[in-house]
Amino acid sequence: MRRRILAVLLSLAAVLTAVPPAEAAVRKTTAAVFPADVIREDFPDPDVFERNGTWYAYSTNNGRGHVPVATAPSPGGPWTIRGDAMPGGPSASWAQPGRTWAPDVHPNADGSFTLTYTAWHKASGRQCIGVALSNSALGPFTPVGSQPLFCPLDLGGAIDANTFVANDGTRYLVWKNDGNAIGKPSTLWLTRTANNGVNLVGGNTALISSSGVIEAPDLVQRASRFVLFFSGGGYNDCNYLTSYATATSLTGPWSVAYRPLMTTASFDNAVCGPGGADFVGDRVFLHGWVNNTRHLFVADVGWANDLPIVRGSRVRTEAESGTLNNCRVRTNAAGASNGAVAAYIDFADSWVENRVYAPRAGNYTLYVGYANGSAGPASHGLVVNGNNVGSVGYPVTGWDQWRQTSVGVTLNQGWNTVRLTKGTAYTEVDYLELQ
Repeated sequence: MRRRILAVLLSLAAVLTAVPPAEAAVRKTTAAVFPADVIREDFPDPDVFERNGTWYAYSTNNGRGHVPVATAPSPGGPWTIRGDAMPGGPSASWAQPGRTWAPDVHPNADGSFTLTYTAWHKASGRQCIGVALSNSALGPFTPVGSQPLFCPLDLGGAIDANTFVANDGTRYLVWKNDGNAIGKPSTLWLTRTANNGVNLVGGNTALISSSGVIEAPDLVQRASRFVLFFSGGGYNDCNYLTSYATATSLTGPWSVAYRPLMTTASFDNAVCGPGGADFVGDRVFLHGWVNNTRHLFVADVGWANDLPIVRGSRVRTEAESGTLNNCRVRTNAAGASNGAVAAYIDFADSWVENRVYAPRAGNYTLYVGYANGSAGPASHGLVVNGNNVGSVGYPVTGWDQWRQTSVGVTLNQGWNTVRLTKGTAYTEVDYLELQ
C-alpha cells in the first residue's frame, strides 16, 4: 500500500523553465570554467562512484552494450570504456533488451555490487526497475529474481532508480513512476531497501510530483538538509535541465529551487541539455548533447550553506540583497529582476557589496545587470575581497532599460565579497551573476 506523505505538484512552466539567456549582453569577458567533456562518445544517464582509487561510470544502453562501464584514475580521466557490465542483458523472465536505461551501481559492505536498472517490461511494453548483483564493479552483473523490483503499471511503470544511504546507514532507492508514458503526473518516490538493495522494506514515500517531466533523481544528504536533484524538460534536446528541491527531513516538506541549477543557457551553451546528473562529493557528472550523442561531462561543485553551486553555471545574486552604504534600494523598478535594484550610488562613499560563492579558487566571469541613464558611459569601481581590482564599465542604456556587462575576476574558494563603488556618471545595479 502506497503512503503519499507529500505530493508537491510542480508547475512545469514556473519551475522547470530554463534560465533565460542574458539580456543582450553588452560586453563579455570570459573567465568561466565550463564542465569538461571526459567521455567523448555516447554515454548518457551516468552513474559514477570511486572505489579503492579507481573511478567507475555506467551509462544507458548503446552500441557498447546493455550497461556500458568505464574507468578512470580521477574524475577528469582519462576514461577508458571497459565493455558491458551486464553482457547477458536484463532478466529474461520479465524483460527484453533494447531499453536498458539509467543504471545505478552501489558498492556493498561485503565487497559485492548491486546494479539497479530500468528495462523494457515484456508483458506490458512499459519500463520497470530490476536488480542485479556482481562480485566485481566491472561485472558481469547477474539479474536477481523472476519479477521486477518496481513495476507499478497503473502509474505508467517505473524508471531511474538511485541508491541513497542516509547518514544513519539506512538504505533507500529513489525512483520515478513513469506517468509521462500514460499522460499522468509523475512522482519521485523514496523506498527503503535491505539485503544489499535486493529487498524492499515498508511502503513508498512520495517526495515531489509534476504533470511535466521530472526524472533522473539523485538524493544527497548535507549537514543541514537533504538535496533532491532531478532532471526536467525533454531529454532529447537542449531544453533538458537539472534542478533540485530541499528539505530538512526525508518526509518533507520539499521546496523546489527558485531557478534550475544547470541549463543550456546557464552554461552559455557550453553544454547542451545538461541532465542525468550524479553528484559525488565535490563533483557532478552529467550528460550533454554533442553531434547527436550524449557525452559525459564533469564539473566542480561547491556547497554554499549546503546548497549546490556548479562551476560554470551562472548563479544570480540580487544586488539589493547585499549591504548598501550611502545608497538605497529602489523598488518597483520596471523590468528589473525581482522588481528591485541598488540605486543612488551617487556619492564618494556610496557602495553596494554582495557575497558570492566560488566552488574552486580561480578565474570567473562576473556579470552585472544594470541600467545607465546618464548622458554617456558610466562605471563603478570594483573591489574583490577588500582589494581594488579595477572597474566595471556600463554603456548607455536609458533608465529601466536593463542590460548586462561582464568582467573577469579571480576568487578564493568559498565565500567572496564583491563591492561596487561610485565611479563615473550614474548607474543602477540589478543583480550579479557569477559564472
